[in-house]
Amino acid sequence: MYARLKAFEGQPAVTGGTGKDPVNEPMIRHWCEAMGDGNPAYEGPDAVAPPTMLQAWTMGGLSGHPGRSPAYDALFTLLDQAGCTSVVATDCEQEYLCPLRPGDRITFDAVIESVSPRKTTKLGTGYFVTTRMDVRTDGELAGTHRFRILKYAPTRTRPVPGPQPQPESRPQLQTHP
Repeated sequence: MYARLKAFEGQPAVTGGTGKDPVNEPMIRHWCEAMGDGNPAYEGPDAVAPPTMLQAWTMGGLSGHPGRSPAYDALFTLLDQAGCTSVVATDCEQEYLCPLRPGDRITFDAVIESVSPRKTTKLGTGYFVTTRMDVRTDGELAGTHRFRILKYAPTRTRPVPGPQPQPESRPQLQTHP
């Protein structure tokens, strides 16, 4: 199984992705307010986007993005068939090469960078899958985003016996002579 999974390394996950919106001031403001980041570099006519927003400009929202590769879908199908039907994001790493500014249009490609050997965690047994996304503006590499997930078969746990239901006690009706 692992050899089959390793064969996906280096294959595209997304090709020709485009950000749904250009880098823009309202999203920068919302991000800064949510994060409590009052850095003046993120405001005004020469504003730049916070570097940590790199992934935000690539997100597809609920409707997703076109361009996901058949290899990515095949990898997830293989993992699903192996019983690894659950997924959890574990971590990400970003590298920032140039600032993004309001008006910049984002394009990106992603590759399946690595698949780990089978691992057992408290969540279950599965495989860590890392994708690397190269984010560009005007054809220039602006940053990279590595995103790691655990695709796993959930641990089967026996239900912990809880308190047994007690018969409902009813108040005694008192009668007065």
